[in-house]
Amino acid sequence: MSRLVALDYGKVRTGIAATDEGRIIATAVTTVDTSSLMNFLHEYFAQERVGGLVVGEPKQMDGSPSESEVLIQEFLKAFAKKFPEMPVFRQDERFTSKMATQSLRLGGASKKKRQNKALVDQISAVLILQAYIDRL
Repeated sequence: MSRLVALDYGKVRTGIAATDEGRIIATAVTTVDTSSLMNFLHEYFAQERVGGLVVGEPKQMDGSPSESEVLIQEFLKAFAKKFPEMPVFRQDERFTSKMATQSLRLGGASKKKRQNKALVDQISAVLILQAYIDRL
């Protein structure tokens, strides 16, 4: 099999997670500046066997798209041009940032570590990816 890669896409930075090749466990990879995301993905795809990209789908409580969905749609259009063969899947990402912060707190992380937005973005990407795997 091949890995799945997930993004917690943001205007400034994007958290990235990936599965093992058996697509059983999601783990954090890194957080990158969104401006360098395409370059990072190009290098990652060259090094790893990746069979799909899971992108968080931000929604309001009523299920309507959040404001950041416009930015994600722009990214997805550019991604499809650069990686036309790579399938893209979407996963509801409501509450992932809150859950990521809570998991850090429950894990005993210091307040400073819980406020590290790059780390929260990575964990959010893991939560998005694990939710997608569980849904399969």
